[in-house]
Amino acid sequence: MQNNTKIFRLEGKVQHYAWGGNEYIPSVLAQNNPDKKPFAEYWMGAHVNAPALVVTAEGKVPLDEFIAQDPATKLGKKVNDQFGRLPYLLKVLDVKDMLSIQVHPTKAAAVAEFAAENEKGIALNDPKRNYKDDNHKPELMLALSDFWLLHGFRRTEETAVIIGKIPELNFLIPFHDQQDHARIYKHVMSMPQEEVNQRLQPLLDRIIPLYKAGKLEKTDPDFWAARAAITFNEPGRIDRGIFSIYLFNLVRIEPDYAIFQDAGVPHAYLEGQNMEIMANSDNVLRGGLTNKHVDVDELMKHVKFTPVEPELIMGSVEMETPEGQYAETRFKTPAPDFELRQIWLPEGEQLALPVDTTDIFFALAGKAEVKSGDTTIELNRGEALLALPGADLHVKAIGDEVVIFRATAGV
Repeated sequence: MQNNTKIFRLEGKVQHYAWGGNEYIPSVLAQNNPDKKPFAEYWMGAHVNAPALVVTAEGKVPLDEFIAQDPATKLGKKVNDQFGRLPYLLKVLDVKDMLSIQVHPTKAAAVAEFAAENEKGIALNDPKRNYKDDNHKPELMLALSDFWLLHGFRRTEETAVIIGKIPELNFLIPFHDQQDHARIYKHVMSMPQEEVNQRLQPLLDRIIPLYKAGKLEKTDPDFWAARAAITFNEPGRIDRGIFSIYLFNLVRIEPDYAIFQDAGVPHAYLEGQNMEIMANSDNVLRGGLTNKHVDVDELMKHVKFTPVEPELIMGSVEMETPEGQYAETRFKTPAPDFELRQIWLPEGEQLALPVDTTDIFFALAGKAEVKSGDTTIELNRGEALLALPGADLHVKAIGDEVVIFRATAGV
């Protein structure tokens, strides 16, 4: 590798989780998928579980190893001093089937619990392990299609209306609290499985026929509860995560809008495609709507039971073309680990972009020519590029309108 090279091609890693679709990500990456395998996530980062590959003159190098060769130079002093590693992970997601009810820990909790599981001798690849690393996992998702998700607890007055008007949920009224959802959620998450079955079966008997007949709208929690039952229920076991569908905010996000999810906010992705950026972590505590490991006690230690008002985020304009068209927008969050930016360039337009730390660029549409020093890389749809500190990028659209996502540190 030449020392003055500041930009490199980057090859991400596909995750074939069962909930993924089999068309969207293969289409973006221009890959054939004759066996209809689920392409759930495309990871572009340095997480040890699936590091991207840096294409160098000497061959392909995992991104975590590439950075470890000289972290101060590769990350820049400020990011290296604060994090000591690439602090973010960029992904493309295609959600065909609902994801698990989940919560992410705080940084302090992740450090303590990761060490505790290590001390117990639980292998990192053990399916029953809760903590895969010592990091928190705040995350931002930007919708690439109409996207549906559950996000935080509803306002308590909304919960009162829902459990009051749905006969099969009336039994929860005595557990409802006007202050937060701790009592009601602890009740449904800790009740014996036999009682879960007994309480939910009448509800499912009523709504599943409506779902199959196409009589439920996606704005109705019954739609997602019926879909969850069909997807996740097993003989003799109704998934208790179905209760969460009625207690959490049901949110629809239109393309180019984003939402931020901090530690402790319970959530679940339901349907659609998105770009996602998060702290460099794979710590997920699950509470239902999944066939993966569920640890209700661990989940409950980290849940924020207070109501959440979902806030959709629009990008703020950071740079414009000479003609006054916005060219780069920035999606701000409280997380110091990451920041997501989106670049639009009409054909023939160009943009100069200074780089202060290790940035990843991913082309979602169009074709761009990216130059830094003596190096030029053509970036097509589905391709990624790594830029190091000090890179003075010049990005030019050489095809139809170019759409590029830029991941960088938030400090």
